[in-house]
Amino acid sequence: EEHEHDAHTHNANWTSCYGGCLTCSDSNGCLSCKPRYFFLLDRLGMRQVGMCLLSCPSGYYHIRSRDINKCSKCQLDCDCDFTGNFCTRCRAGHYLYRGKCQESCPEGLKPNDRLRECVFDCAADCDTCLDEDTCTRCRQGLYLLQGKCHSACPEEFFANEQLMECKPQVHCEVGEWGSWSPCFRGGSTCGFKLGEQIRTRDVLLVTPSNSHPCPAVSEKRDCISKKKKCPGASRTALFTIRKQRDRKNKTDRKIRSSRQEGSERENGKQMRDWADAVNRNITKSWPARNT
Repeated sequence: EEHEHDAHTHNANWTSCYGGCLTCSDSNGCLSCKPRYFFLLDRLGMRQVGMCLLSCPSGYYHIRSRDINKCSKCQLDCDCDFTGNFCTRCRAGHYLYRGKCQESCPEGLKPNDRLRECVFDCAADCDTCLDEDTCTRCRQGLYLLQGKCHSACPEEFFANEQLMECKPQVHCEVGEWGSWSPCFRGGSTCGFKLGEQIRTRDVLLVTPSNSHPCPAVSEKRDCISKKKKCPGASRTALFTIRKQRDRKNKTDRKIRSSRQEGSERENGKQMRDWADAVNRNITKSWPARNT
């Protein structure tokens, strides 16, 4: 009967699993998680309860391993990176400085409540800056130009309302970019790994004035060729050319050899004729024998 009771309890616990839980118990929640879920052990009153989540909540970071994926609490009171001891965002009332959350900022910096960071003490019209003299974002209603904030953009510039920046007036209208060319190198589109692509656009209208030049009408980028080997047709053509060249060389060698043999035969014939003539002359010059 005791074994039957344990089996019944186990089955009840199994059917009570929810969400990403793989196994669980009524008193402690999830004991293990399904693949791709992270195990989080949370405290509920006097007991700890396990949960399985697709991502870890604020104040925790992800740990992946072969045995278990889990959420581990940041060592500091903040959102942190995968090491657990380097803050990426602070709680309200604290400010991020060099990976730590502080209640106040060092000298030369001031707290930014919106970013919850210690930032440079920027100019009055600047929201964020690299230093005291270089603004990176202006306060609402102002436009950024070369690190300074302006209520209106100067001549030869226009106000970009989306970026809240002053952009140069360009008296030149260009069309849309065309498609990227095939990946090529040295005029070939195959037989290499790294190449480049080019695309262009047309100049539609140019206003004659002392204006800024037109923007670029061509650009290129690096690419990786999908045709590292040239097609079979090209290899066949190359093989045919080599075969024809070898055949021609062989024919030329035969011609040279034949000419050489003919020359040698002619020289041999001349030598024999000369020898015969010499012999005949010698024979004629000998005195006749008495019989």
